Amino acid sequence: MIKVTCGLIFSEDKVFLCRRNPKKSLGGYWEFPGGKVEPLESLDACLERELQEELDMDVDVIRHFLTVQHHYENFSIELISFICDFKSSTFSMKDHDAYEWIDPESILDWNLAPADIPIAKALIELTSSKDTTSRCSQRANARD
Repeated sequence: MIKVTCGLIFSEDKVFLCRRNPKKSLGGYWEFPGGKVEPLESLDACLERELQEELDMDVDVIRHFLTVQHHYENFSIELISFICDFKSSTFSMKDHDAYEWIDPESILDWNLAPADIPIAKALIELTSSKDTTSRCSQRANARD
């Protein structure tokens, strides 16, 4: 089983999605960005490295959110998601061909990679409260 991290990256009340390059595995699907964990690499470090490599993006990794296992036709993954706060990015596209900041409530309207769907459903439950920002990032200075 391949161990993969992904980020639920928030900026204000929007969450970040990327569309996989059509020439790559799972091409055309939208996903929470991230990537494979390397040997002896911590999960936080993996996510920070992958976001930097794929999107030239810096985030604050806040906390673990949800881990799911998914079995595709030719491989299986353990997808480990983290709530993140967006810091900065040039949005360079290495493995993706598009990105969007979206309302979390609309996330299931997107053609998500199958492994991302349970995470998206859990995210909808989490963000259905009135105060998305404080609930998702748990910042001390979150709005009431």
